Amino acid sequence: MAAVTDDLDPPRPPGRSGGARPARAGSAAAVGLAAAVAALGAGELIAVLTGPDTAPVVAVGSAAVDLTPTALKEYAVRTFGTADKTVLLGGILLTTALLAALAGLLAAARPWAGAGVFGLFGLLGAWAALSRPGAGGPDAAPALAAGAVGALTVRWLAGLLRAARAPDRPPRPAPERPGGASERPGGASGPGRRTVLVATGGTIAAGTLAGFGGRTWSDRRYDVGAARAAVRLPPAAAPLPTLPDAVHPKVPGLSPFRTPNADFYRVDTALTLPRIDPRRWTLRIRGLVDHPLLLTFDDLLREPLEELDHTLSCVSNEVGGPYVGTTRWLGADLPALLRRAGVRAGADQLVGRSQDGMTIGTPLEAVLDGRRALLAVAMGGEALPVAHGFPCRSVIPGFYGYTSATKWLVDLEVTTFAAFDPYWVRRGWDRTGAVRTASRIEVPAPFARVPAGDVTVAGTAWATHRGIAAVEVRVDGGPWQEAVLAADAGPDLWRQWTHTWTGAAPGTHRIEVRATDSTGAVQTQDRADPFPSGATGWHSTVATVV
Repeated sequence: MAAVTDDLDPPRPPGRSGGARPARAGSAAAVGLAAAVAALGAGELIAVLTGPDTAPVVAVGSAAVDLTPTALKEYAVRTFGTADKTVLLGGILLTTALLAALAGLLAAARPWAGAGVFGLFGLLGAWAALSRPGAGGPDAAPALAAGAVGALTVRWLAGLLRAARAPDRPPRPAPERPGGASERPGGASGPGRRTVLVATGGTIAAGTLAGFGGRTWSDRRYDVGAARAAVRLPPAAAPLPTLPDAVHPKVPGLSPFRTPNADFYRVDTALTLPRIDPRRWTLRIRGLVDHPLLLTFDDLLREPLEELDHTLSCVSNEVGGPYVGTTRWLGADLPALLRRAGVRAGADQLVGRSQDGMTIGTPLEAVLDGRRALLAVAMGGEALPVAHGFPCRSVIPGFYGYTSATKWLVDLEVTTFAAFDPYWVRRGWDRTGAVRTASRIEVPAPFARVPAGDVTVAGTAWATHRGIAAVEVRVDGGPWQEAVLAADAGPDLWRQWTHTWTGAAPGTHRIEVRATDSTGAVQTQDRADPFPSGATGWHSTVATVV
């Protein structure tokens, strides 16, 4: 019996199915992603000429850092720690992928709409690159090139995709050749799906190769490793004595007194490390001075270099947090250089500027009050690592890094607080940034299981440029008991301590610590977040006695 059909619902042509529409959307999205890979690869190649910090993703990321609200920045540091930059870049790449997929979907129907998404991306990247301090017209080239390549690529691939879809429509009857053979089998005359697949995959491969190749080439071109290794540091004019062993109690699990360079914390806004050849580096000392100075790196090394043992901490550090470290710095006497320049009356702020545009402001009175402040060229016995400011940074005891430690330093301006607000002050942070008294428990580790009886408790306390006079420990809210302080190496250094918790009984217990600085001020119990002037409160840990 012949099949009955409804003329209002004709049968689907061969090759069509209910899954065709999602498959087409996936193909279109893949086209957009391939165009994005090509765009980013082109941007990385052009950035070889303009610098790694001008690559589109980095430029957009740097602008995002500047525009991010302070509360969100603090959340990122608190949640992701030193991986916050990796998370940011990953988020930018994910957002780029989503927009690229959207561009592919648009281009499948309206080619110029899809191309327009990439054009806007290129303009956004160009704006981000030009928004950086000291940026020039060429810095926009990588983003503009990326936008152009992405727009052209998505149009090309979308055109192939549209042509390949033509056979999905009911084919027109093809004229038959003698013998009944069709002239165009299946009615197809344009590129097939395999062509689109090859073109898309080839674009992704080429873009990936260009991206990794450009980044590798850029890293090699701007590498300063050889220049850093060639630096020959003069000895200090008056070397400091070796720190005595008594500064560090021999307690397993306690931080070393001197922090190795590889373990020294890093918190900054630089998504790519500024790479400065010391042979071309200069430092200007200008502003409210009688005799502006221009120093080369060799000039700096010819100065009488001084050593400084100093504990540096970050204002973003939570109570008991890890963003603090101690090392021996070597550098030129900053107060002596300022006096040589001739500081004018009325100046009250010293602003350091980094190669990447960061500005750090320090109270000028504190720099000139007799404390040892340096233009450091070395830490931990070697030239500054690139991540910590090579070839030169400032180190001024008594302040958190955001008001004292300018890495990749290229400019010092003597000015006033009324005339200029540095980077972090404009974002609501305290203008002075004096280090608060802090202490932390390192042994036993959080939620450690320890045997009953006598338990060793140990940790570290600091109140930079004031020094630590006492540390006290208590268990389960009981009476405070004075801990044993290790040898005092000076007020600019942290101080380690130990305490014997006698007769620890089985169960879960809370241990707390507080410190007293050399002025007699006891660390406050009041809990406060790092913003805007540093965290406060007593550090505690929980241990289980078994």
